[in-house]
Amino acid sequence: MAMDDSKQVVLQVGTALKKVRKEKQLSLEDLAGITGVSKLTLGNIERGETNPTLGMLWKISKGLSIPLLALFSEESNVSLSRAGEGLRITGDQKTWSVEPIFQHASNDTEMCRAYLQPNCTYQPEEHHHNTTEIVTVMTGAVTIKVNEETYLLNQYDSISFRADGTHAYINNTNDVAVLHILLKYGV
Repeated sequence: MAMDDSKQVVLQVGTALKKVRKEKQLSLEDLAGITGVSKLTLGNIERGETNPTLGMLWKISKGLSIPLLALFSEESNVSLSRAGEGLRITGDQKTWSVEPIFQHASNDTEMCRAYLQPNCTYQPEEHHHNTTEIVTVMTGAVTIKVNEETYLLNQYDSISFRADGTHAYINNTNDVAVLHILLKYGV
């Protein structure tokens, strides 16, 4: 990361932190009490005057009950996510990869674009308690196994299920399957 990029990230974290703190109607002193990070340090972070450690960011996100990545979200009236650009997370066997589409600090939803390689199966960990997963197949055909039931989804088919149990994605075709996945926590 270039020096300018690093400064931009520090400013972005400060802006996001201040926005979330104000939305939750917390003073810096209140936030210090629930996070264990000093009021002075929190003020410096909000003003972009210090580069917080990962440990501090975890304390802050946990204290605010928000995802860690919410502290990196940029505020704008328009958000654009282009396939193949930005962050892409690939599983250990390279059969499954996801691209976060939008990150919002103020809600409990995550949206991502997922890619399942041909003739592969991916079984994620069980998600947080009371999580709902909504999946739409954008290209290809995928069998989704929820607990012991299987469902074949073709292009543009969607399914919604509780994701705090076992589930798996199976691509029995010779083409990459592309899915849009929405996770809603605490429903």
